[in-house]
Amino acid sequence: MQIKTFVLGIDGVPYTFLQKQFAKGAMPNLKSICEKNGFQQMNSVFPTISAVAWATYMAGVNPARHNIMGFIDRIPNPFEITINTGSGRKAESIWEALSKKGQRVIVINVPMTYPPLPVNGILVSGFLCPDIARVSYPADFSRYLQDKGYCIDVDAQIAHESRLTFIQQLQHVMKNRFDIAFDLIREREWDFFQMVIMETDRLYHFFWDDLEDGHEYSGQVQTFFEQLDEKIGILLDKLPRNSRVLFLSDHGFCRLNSEVQVNNWLEQTGLLKFSADGKKNLQNYAPETVCYSLLPGRIFLNLKGREERGTIKKEEYGSVRNYVKDVLASFKNPQTGENIFARIFDREEIYEGPYLESAADIIVHPSRGYDLKSRVGEGDIFNKCFMNGMHTYSDAFISGINLDVSTVKTIADIKNILTA
Repeated sequence: MQIKTFVLGIDGVPYTFLQKQFAKGAMPNLKSICEKNGFQQMNSVFPTISAVAWATYMAGVNPARHNIMGFIDRIPNPFEITINTGSGRKAESIWEALSKKGQRVIVINVPMTYPPLPVNGILVSGFLCPDIARVSYPADFSRYLQDKGYCIDVDAQIAHESRLTFIQQLQHVMKNRFDIAFDLIREREWDFFQMVIMETDRLYHFFWDDLEDGHEYSGQVQTFFEQLDEKIGILLDKLPRNSRVLFLSDHGFCRLNSEVQVNNWLEQTGLLKFSADGKKNLQNYAPETVCYSLLPGRIFLNLKGREERGTIKKEEYGSVRNYVKDVLASFKNPQTGENIFARIFDREEIYEGPYLESAADIIVHPSRGYDLKSRVGEGDIFNKCFMNGMHTYSDAFISGINLDVSTVKTIADIKNILTA
């Protein structure tokens, strides 16, 4: 008899956050799981965003082997900004591999699964899907979801209008997602089931200050996690005995002190220039440009033969890249003297594979509290936004029931365990 596997991704939940919750007796169901079965910290991926992290998880390889480098990307010649979807992924996912083995799969709400690809079972895309009518494979499963009141994602704009309404919506959508999963566990045939809760990520982005400092909505935040833990307890009761169960997050979280507009800073340093006869946007960068940035922290050199208006000769590439890295290393917060970038990588240092040339020439990782953005030609370099939480690389968590996760160091290590 095939042993069933259930994976619950809880987006953005930090290992250290759970440690604090467990220490004060909160989230007893997840605490019991972690204490009995092992609980450890796990690294994410560079850059540390959900698109790259979940693509790396599902493919089990680094970004230069699956080709998802960020939520947005660019076509260098002619220059165009594009939005990445799952169709850009070039490596096989966990559920595709299992489908080929004849295993029946159900996948719900994993980022970078839109458009939904055929599987041996059911796949419900994540938040990049614009229309619930196109959210699922098979396509007619979307009618089932609509009848159940399914919501792909909560509109972040609600948080700007009413933070209380936003957190209530997060609770409602999370509950509905779990309830649908509970029905499918009982009603459908499956061998592998994965669901991702994105509502935690949304909550941390907008309520981190309440979480850490006991602000106005700290009670509602704690109630949210109590409800999450309650659903985890119900989940375990509904799963068949001896199931393999995996819990994980794709990255951690910390307080956001300031957004940093990297392109505005590159312009200030003279590394990014714009044509005098047009608006300041990346489509209108001047040939004299040395480099530009796409979020978060991906630096592209203006290489001749690759970029539309490239002027850096191939033989100059190494020396220019080193020069740019030196300039990047000098970037500090003028008020505190803190380095903005904690780590500065050549792409070859962290990536290897057939899609290496699609990666940024330099990938920078921010110091804690600095969220790297890529606004162009307007506003300040440092700005405070409505959100107050940001992602971290080194504070994801993983725990497994009937699964040995002791060898897992990064999110890329998990696929082999699930497909063995």
